[in-house]
Amino acid sequence: EGMAPPQRILFPPEKICMAWQQTQRPGAGLHNLGNTCFLNSVLQCLTYTPPLANYLLSREHSRSCHQQGFCMMCVMEAHVNKVLHSSAGAIQPWTVVNVLTRIGEHFQLGMQEDAHEFLRYTVEAMQRARLSGSSDLDISSQATTIVHQIFGGSLRSRVTCLSCKAISDTYEAFLDIPLDIKAVSSLNEALEDFVKPEQLDGENGYKCSK
Repeated sequence: EGMAPPQRILFPPEKICMAWQQTQRPGAGLHNLGNTCFLNSVLQCLTYTPPLANYLLSREHSRSCHQQGFCMMCVMEAHVNKVLHSSAGAIQPWTVVNVLTRIGEHFQLGMQEDAHEFLRYTVEAMQRARLSGSSDLDISSQATTIVHQIFGGSLRSRVTCLSCKAISDTYEAFLDIPLDIKAVSSLNEALEDFVKPEQLDGENGYKCSK
């Protein structure tokens, strides 16, 4: 509602399967390579996200990827296939660790980093990989990558003038939502608090164009 339809569909939504397409036994664990527990925890979460894992296990991405040099989707495809096809109890995640500074230039091997920040950078890098070579895409089309369809969405910000009741809507794509969880007891409560209406006044006052 209110958003222009995409001019191109980059990945058909009907091809995304939310359940495992193949029965998977637990894959290999990940060795800590020196303060890499933040990285390991994020990689395990992504590896066991069924719609993402289904796609990466199919190797559909690498068969059609023409990106030169670093490609986060190729990296994740190699990692997920290694983890889920390994007979070892644990593996060393060098596939990802070796490109740590390509994911985020401030990440350093041996330094403890924030897991949520690493997750954001990793998902954003996967999204950039899926958009590679498509710089002229409209915003709605960019939201049709498999990455955005799994992890993302769109936020509508609506401002209603209290005097004339005029409505102004703006839309922004997101790959994650910052929620305050300290003062709530459930995820639903945190989401409700996030979208709770607020009155704009003082320095935050809104000047109606009408």
